[in-house]
Amino acid sequence: MRLPSLRSISLAIALGTLGTGSALAQTEIQWWHSMGGALGEWVNDLAKDFNASQKEYKIVPTFKGSYDESMTAAIAAFRAGNAPHVLQVFEVGTATMMASKGAIVPVGEVMKKAGVTFDANAYVPAVAGYYTAPNGQMLSFPFNSSTTVFHYNKDAFKAAGLDPNSPPKTWPEVALAAGKLKAAGHKCPFTTSWVSWTQLESFSAWHNTEFATKGNGMRGIDARLSFNSPLHVRHIENLGNMAKQGLFVYKGRGNAADATFVSGECAMTTGSSALYGNIKRNAKFESGISTLPYYPDVPGAPQNTVIGGASLWVMAGKKENEYKGVAQFFAHLSKAEEAAKSHQRTGYLPLTKASYELTEKAGFYKQNPGTDVSVEQMIRKTTDKSRGIRLGNFVQIRTINDEELEQVWAGKKSAKEALDTAVKRGNEQLERFQKANQGKM
Repeated sequence: MRLPSLRSISLAIALGTLGTGSALAQTEIQWWHSMGGALGEWVNDLAKDFNASQKEYKIVPTFKGSYDESMTAAIAAFRAGNAPHVLQVFEVGTATMMASKGAIVPVGEVMKKAGVTFDANAYVPAVAGYYTAPNGQMLSFPFNSSTTVFHYNKDAFKAAGLDPNSPPKTWPEVALAAGKLKAAGHKCPFTTSWVSWTQLESFSAWHNTEFATKGNGMRGIDARLSFNSPLHVRHIENLGNMAKQGLFVYKGRGNAADATFVSGECAMTTGSSALYGNIKRNAKFESGISTLPYYPDVPGAPQNTVIGGASLWVMAGKKENEYKGVAQFFAHLSKAEEAAKSHQRTGYLPLTKASYELTEKAGFYKQNPGTDVSVEQMIRKTTDKSRGIRLGNFVQIRTINDEELEQVWAGKKSAKEALDTAVKRGNEQLERFQKANQGKM
């Protein structure tokens, strides 16, 4: 029998075909996420880049549907003993994840045990602060954080005789611009995505007004909703009147309205800063980004907007070596050049201060006007009423808000009636969460 040559043995080892190849086997890290379209491509590229940068670990990203769906799937998978290593959870799921102590491992702990340098102070404070426990430990990795901004179609503005370089800054100006756009033949002058987030949650912080008591839930799970104030009622009433006049067109829940702006059907929208990547790639018109509108007669407005998007949570019950891979991946994403690339590509907030400085130094904000709006809105000084919103059963509360506000847009309920009912129904959810988690958080 002819013995294999040294060259063929070397080749077999390189290809992992000699014996079991176990010495070359990579440790797989399962990452469940909710990014579709252009953002899904970005997530896949992040995994590819990390996988190409080293040979020990392989990140396997899997799209698991919407944020609600992926969270539900992960909880079921955890109970069955096959949860992913990393789960992307939207910001409204933060309190629920914090209460799931046996199901998660704080990211600060994961990094420390893996011996990976991790400085929580390197991250943008408004972002990191939201995902940090009262004891100062970072609970989840602040992956894709966005905030609410105002997107508008510059071509539609020109056609309606509006100044494309002077977008409306206040709500009265939005109504006036919508009137001109409608007169110019636009069937959808203004729309919005994520109604609760843009028109109640961010609206509250932007006007330095409480959405809920106890610092919007940041100071305790006994918080209760308070977004039925005269200011909130006035705003929803105004939007309801705009809906009657065809100036505001409701396009559905979640981010359903995003597609109608990108297609050019709707001329103005309030939504996520992360819509930027989709607009840049798919819109056939020139667009602009401006700050969230406000009411100029409200003292202290505008204040700052609140965080949106999601973070990455590390699930419990995995092997030590797998956690090392997770830590290496998070360290890779935190590199200034990597984080800057992601910020510039997607419109999400810069992950670290260094990535913001790198982007600024490169002249990106000057070359792409409006891309710094989200950052400027988030780095303003925060107050007890504007630091963020962290409530239990928040997913259910948002659904309630959608249901009640839909009654206003349809002309079936007054703004006051809808908001009073939303607060009452939402508080029932908060009471339920408090009873189930007393002493856990």
